[in-house]
Amino acid sequence: MMNLSKKEEQLMGYIWRAEKIFLKEIIECYPEPKPATTTIATLLKRLQDKGFLSYEVFGNSRQYYPLVKKSDYFSKEVKGIINKFFNNSAPQFASFFTSSNDLTIEELESLKKLVDSEIQKKKKND
Repeated sequence: MMNLSKKEEQLMGYIWRAEKIFLKEIIECYPEPKPATTTIATLLKRLQDKGFLSYEVFGNSRQYYPLVKKSDYFSKEVKGIINKFFNNSAPQFASFFTSSNDLTIEELESLKKLVDSEIQKKKKND
């Protein structure tokens, strides 16, 4: 799976949120000043070429839909960050994330519950 530029990621965000969306609806998602239709069409073509989306034709309109799940894309991105910046060590990443993000006690407790839940799932599957 290829990486996306910031603009491509933003556009895919709108498509992931909508699940199925027409060009006119995509443009409405953007804040002012809205990008030109040709700019969006170019990005859509690039995303098709990268295998991230496809479309169905309705009359003379195209309805776009994702071919890649948002969770799959971001999971790969996070793994890449952990590999590149944290020596492929999830604990190093977690340490950096929790100590540098000024998290509240509630947020840390919530993360702890997520980790405990994953530990329980893994123990059941072993």
